[in-house]
Amino acid sequence: ISVCRDLPNIEVITFSVNGISDLEPLTQCQNLTELYLRKNNITSLNELFYLKNLPRLRVLWLSENPCCGSDPHRYRMTVLRNLPGLQKLDNQAVTEEELSQALVDGEEIVAPPGRRSVENSCPEPTEPSAAESTAETESQLLSFSLEETNKIREELGMKPVPRDKFSSFSPREADCSHKKRNNVLNAILLLTNELDGEGLEIVQQTVRRKLQALEKKELQEE
Repeated sequence: ISVCRDLPNIEVITFSVNGISDLEPLTQCQNLTELYLRKNNITSLNELFYLKNLPRLRVLWLSENPCCGSDPHRYRMTVLRNLPGLQKLDNQAVTEEELSQALVDGEEIVAPPGRRSVENSCPEPTEPSAAESTAETESQLLSFSLEETNKIREELGMKPVPRDKFSSFSPREADCSHKKRNNVLNAILLLTNELDGEGLEIVQQTVRRKLQALEKKELQEE
């Protein structure tokens, strides 16, 4: 998820089923409108602190995280109090009545979580639960993520995302460094779909400079 620090223009992110616990890198995504975080390891609602200054965020899917707790009303009210711009939370439309009630029943989050997990660390493998024993394949996860994304976009009157332009970050990789590399590549490919000719030229120039720097470094090492 740290790759998001370098993606200020990204608009839709699907991180479902990824073992994510830290949302701090998302603070740079000022154009983010849809964020899917279903079934991760977000333990505290204080992580919402990092989403409070995202002016365009309209859709958030946060269900099946530990932070949802045992009181669904308190959870929903707290999310809406801190993110009043949401139009959809966990596949349920947000009403004006809920936003008003959230000011009474929701908890205001004014500071980030006290603990910070080690950046870019790989989560320790955990024993799958009985419900997860029939592990979802990556292709199934991609299909589900695309389906849930387009379902919400349709209900909001937005055009669906074509499959060939949709990218979901891989939830399982045996090797940590390989996973990070794939996440970076997926994020870059997703972002390039939103760029015009001028933007693509800037990317091309940046890549060329990076390659030249790598070649120079390799020559020095030899």
